[in-house]
Amino acid sequence: MKYLFIAVFFLPNFLFSQVSTTEKIGDVGQLLLPIAAGASTLLLKDKEGVKQFAKSYIVTASLTYFLKYTVKKQRPSGGMHSFPSGHTSSAFSGASFIQRRYGWKYGAPAYALAAFTGYSRVYADKHYPIDVVAGAIIGVGSTYLFTTPYQKEHMELSFTRNVENDFLVGFKYKF
Repeated sequence: MKYLFIAVFFLPNFLFSQVSTTEKIGDVGQLLLPIAAGASTLLLKDKEGVKQFAKSYIVTASLTYFLKYTVKKQRPSGGMHSFPSGHTSSAFSGASFIQRRYGWKYGAPAYALAAFTGYSRVYADKHYPIDVVAGAIIGVGSTYLFTTPYQKEHMELSFTRNVENDFLVGFKYKF
């Protein structure tokens, strides 16, 4: 019930505010991509993926906010904490996890939304391009530190027969 109240109270303000559609899409992208990454691990019952995503996202968020409050760079529109872009680091963390863990088939559209999220931050005059690039590097870099490609099957057993009718048994384990 509490969440319904929050949605009813804030959603109209979000949808009908003076914020441009480009900026709104960027605001959604910063949340949608990491939520999609986390949800994909749960839907696939990918316990290792859950751990890897949690580690990479925590490092992304921690490094982003450490730099924001250490560097204290002014935003183009005024205010502080421009460097790096938190929207962009969050979006690229989610997108790069999806790509790294589950492949380019899912990663390419995720990267497109992450790139648009970064663009939206410059378009909205919230960040300079270097802030967005730094956010993307942090998001992707943190993911690549902790994430390995998804392997549904870790063991493989094979049987072969050669010309002399000898049988061979093979066993392979993927780490």
